[in-house]
Amino acid sequence: METAVRLEESWKVALFGEFSQPYMVGLKSFLQEEKAQGKAIFPRGSEYFRALDLTPLDKVRVVVLGQDPYHGEGQAHGLSFSVLPGVRPPPSLVNIFKELQSDLDIKPAGHGFLEHWAKQGVLLLNSVLTVERSMAASHQGKGWERFTDAIIRAVNEQPHSVVFILWGAYAQKKAAFVDQSRHLILKSPHPSPLSAHNGFFGSRPFSKANAFLVSNGYPPIDWTLPANS
Repeated sequence: METAVRLEESWKVALFGEFSQPYMVGLKSFLQEEKAQGKAIFPRGSEYFRALDLTPLDKVRVVVLGQDPYHGEGQAHGLSFSVLPGVRPPPSLVNIFKELQSDLDIKPAGHGFLEHWAKQGVLLLNSVLTVERSMAASHQGKGWERFTDAIIRAVNEQPHSVVFILWGAYAQKKAAFVDQSRHLILKSPHPSPLSAHNGFFGSRPFSKANAFLVSNGYPPIDWTLPANS
């Protein structure tokens, strides 16, 4: 993977062996072929590992696990559920903000740019890190899932306790191996409009995450997003 040399140092150490594995070599070839055919791939190559670059391994306090990057023009930038400034928040993110307001009385900031969370130790990780424009789930089964399993495994093996926020059956199945005796696992339906009313609303993941962090001697996450992002 051509961007591997720019990976944040703690992740580079933890994941070094993955890049020489046959599955990762095959994934690199797949992406190169897609681009050679003129297909638009989101996010751009420099942002494939943006979540890791913003949240070093030893700084991870919360993991929010998504599935695929947004496939609309200008949306995806390497953080699960997040969109770039100036882009209208998609429906799932709107529902996340509704639950945040209900849980902690934090009003939506008017944008969906979540880097402020990532810089505090919230690993906003998608299971699959690329997608073809307008083709949802188009890069599933190409190798990313194995790579992101390695990421989750590295977090699971950290000596400090971490909160895993798992929205929906896909995320819950993917992180099923996380050690629940050391880490807090928060499960609920996905914030999608199709499922949010089945238990996502009222699940209070943000206050529960902060209570766990404080009880383990870590500062809480400031879930408020700066208005000028």
